[in-house]
Amino acid sequence: MRFGLQLGYWGASPPENAAELVAAAEETGFDAVFTAESWGSDAFTPLAWWGSRTHRVRLGTSVVQLSARTPTATAMAALTLDHLSGGRHILGLGVSGPQVVEGWYGQPFAKPLQRTREYVGIVRQVLAREAKVVSAGPHFPLPYDGPGASGLGKPLKPITHPLRADLPIWLGAEGPKNVALTAEIADGWLAIYYTPRLAGMYNEWLDEGFARAGARRSREDFEIAATAQVILTDDPRAELDRLRPVLALYIGGMGAEELNFHAQVYRRMGYGDTVDEITRLFRSGRKDEAAAAVPDELILDTTIIGDEAHVREQLKVWEQAGVTMLLVSVRDAAQFEALAPLVRV
Repeated sequence: MRFGLQLGYWGASPPENAAELVAAAEETGFDAVFTAESWGSDAFTPLAWWGSRTHRVRLGTSVVQLSARTPTATAMAALTLDHLSGGRHILGLGVSGPQVVEGWYGQPFAKPLQRTREYVGIVRQVLAREAKVVSAGPHFPLPYDGPGASGLGKPLKPITHPLRADLPIWLGAEGPKNVALTAEIADGWLAIYYTPRLAGMYNEWLDEGFARAGARRSREDFEIAATAQVILTDDPRAELDRLRPVLALYIGGMGAEELNFHAQVYRRMGYGDTVDEITRLFRSGRKDEAAAAVPDELILDTTIIGDEAHVREQLKVWEQAGVTMLLVSVRDAAQFEALAPLVRV
């Protein structure tokens, strides 16, 4: 099982030590570095900027939001970065949620599975460069012939020849139908809030996708990259308390109250009543109480926190569950030094 550095998206300002973290990730033996986007910083620009100082690590997006760009624009960015990095790019895509899609990008959120299938198909056409890129739609028709069309649009092939027709596309997915689709059409699954305890359930979703006619991969060559905090410490309590507000935000405050995909993940884990309480407190402005309502076991289901012996034991559990890469957030050089013996095995 390999390690990836998850840099995420920016807060109010750019992180001050990201370049140092990326350099340390390559030096320590991490397999990849990932950036994300929400409704502030984008994913491609920081990845290209910081990635230009690397030579070995793969450079991935986790994730690029589908509604932020047309599929051809995303394919252009991906093929460009793949050339500049010498074939090290991983294109991670995700649908995001209705609040961002409709509130920030001004696009309809309906039919996310259908949109994902169509989007990935167009990106793969661009990367293959076997013929002019066309799509019957309905979400991304090429050439466009809808309201306001001039009638002058024509199918095109990318001017630049992509470096790799098989540039890996990973999908961020949380629900059963989306995970099955990921196994069918993608090269890897970006799993957020993964718990080895439910590996059997995840495998059922994945196997449904692998069994579909025309599935791109099999379990043997499919990557599962799970986001997880991996923290070596003799004081787990302090780390649990540090993570409680973050979980309270994602469970209780992310997305619409009636459609929060992160909350649904924890409901599937069996924390329905807890999710309801956290959501009630968070959305009534009682954020400290919402954080206090996050139980230890909920955090520990999706993280690895403890001394070195405990962490090593848990890494084996995650690997046996089918995870091929752990995407971890690292705060500073000291944390890299602590993780180094676990990465270099």
